[in-house]
Amino acid sequence: MGKPSRAKVKMLQSQAKRDAAERKAQKAEEKLAALSPLPLPAGSISDQDEVWRDLGLAEPVRRALVEDGLYSLADLRKVSLAAIKDLDGINPNAIRVIVAEMKKQDLSFRS
Repeated sequence: MGKPSRAKVKMLQSQAKRDAAERKAQKAEEKLAALSPLPLPAGSISDQDEVWRDLGLAEPVRRALVEDGLYSLADLRKVSLAAIKDLDGINPNAIRVIVAEMKKQDLSFRS
């Protein structure tokens, strides 16, 4: 057999690039999954979010706080306000409620 055509070579090169990009993306996902905390079982969130439920926070907000290891207002002293805002599920209303409650209890976020 002779040399492959130029079109065939380009097709094979582009396929190799796509395959490499897919492998790289898969490797990045695996690395991220290894770093992120394991999700808590659905029932266990309700056992640990009593403080947040009493403040009237929505379920996604409570879940985000508990999954990040924040079980009370005192735990929020360990983190910055920016870190709380970056959590998935936290909305501006939740931030207002949390900040107001922390001021009532004379607590503040980490600087």
